[in-house]
Amino acid sequence: MNLFRFCSGLRVLGYFMILLVIAFVAVSYYAVVVNTWWPILIENNHRALSALACLIILVFHFLLIMLLWSYFTVVFTDPGSVPEHFRRELGGDSLEAGASTEQGAFGYCPKCRNAKPPRCHHCSVCQRCVLKMDHHCVWIVNCVGARNYKFFLLFLLYTFLETMLDVVVLLPSFIEFFSQAIKHSSSPGQLASLVLAFVLNLAFVLSLLCFIVMHLSLLSTNTTSVEVHEKNGDVRWKYDLGKKKNFEQVFGKKKAFWLLPLYSKDDLHNITSLQGLEFPTRSDIDP
Repeated sequence: MNLFRFCSGLRVLGYFMILLVIAFVAVSYYAVVVNTWWPILIENNHRALSALACLIILVFHFLLIMLLWSYFTVVFTDPGSVPEHFRRELGGDSLEAGASTEQGAFGYCPKCRNAKPPRCHHCSVCQRCVLKMDHHCVWIVNCVGARNYKFFLLFLLYTFLETMLDVVVLLPSFIEFFSQAIKHSSSPGQLASLVLAFVLNLAFVLSLLCFIVMHLSLLSTNTTSVEVHEKNGDVRWKYDLGKKKNFEQVFGKKKAFWLLPLYSKDDLHNITSLQGLEFPTRSDIDP
C-alpha cells in the first residue's frame, strides 16, 4: 500500500466533505425552516404556536450563523507551522522545550529537516510539522493545532446545539410522518427531506456528544489527541496547569471572546501557547 497516495486521497476526500457539510446544512434548513416551521409562522392563527415558530426560526438561524462562522474559520486558519529556520532558545524555568521524539530533547523532524518546538508533530496528510497538533480532520481539510483548536471546539459545540435543536423541533413531524405517508397527505419530496434531515441530525447528535466529551476531557488536562499516547500513564502531566488555566491556554482570558471564533489582541500577545511555540509547564515537575 502506498501511504503517500493514501494520505493524498484523504486530502481530496476533505474537499468532498466540505460540500457534504453544505449539503447537510441545506437539507436541514429545508426540513426545519422551509418545510416545517415557516408555514406555521405565516399561516397559523394561534399566537402561542406562531410565537414558538418565530423563536425556533430565530434560534436556528443564530446557531447556523455561529456554526458556519466557526466552521469556515477553522477551515481557513493555519493551525501553525514551524518557522523554516526554527531554533529553540535555551533556558527558562517555566518553559518545556523537549518534544517527544527519538531525536533527543531538542526535537528534530527528519522529514521536514528542521528543529521541532515542544508538542509539535508531523502530519502525513499535510506533509509538514504542525504546532501542538491534535489531529488531521477530513471534515475541515486541515489539521487541528495550536492556532485553530478553539475554533474547532466551537464548531463542534455549535454543530451539536444546532443538530440537537433540529432533532427536537423535527420530532413531532417525524412522528406524524407514518400517518402522512399512509394518507399521502404530503408530497414524497417533503416526506423524504423530513426523514433524511431527522435521521442525519440524530446521528450527528449522538456522534458529536461522544466527540465533545472526549475533547472536554483533553481540554481539562491540557492534552492533545496525539499526546494521550505519550503520557505513558503519568499521573501528573507537565502541561496540566489546572482546569482554569488549561481552558485559558486554548480560549484565552477575555470572557467576551470565549464563544466567538476569534481572539482578542491582548490574548494573542500575552498567551504564548496560542502561537504554538512555547508552553508553560508545572513548576512541581522536572523537565
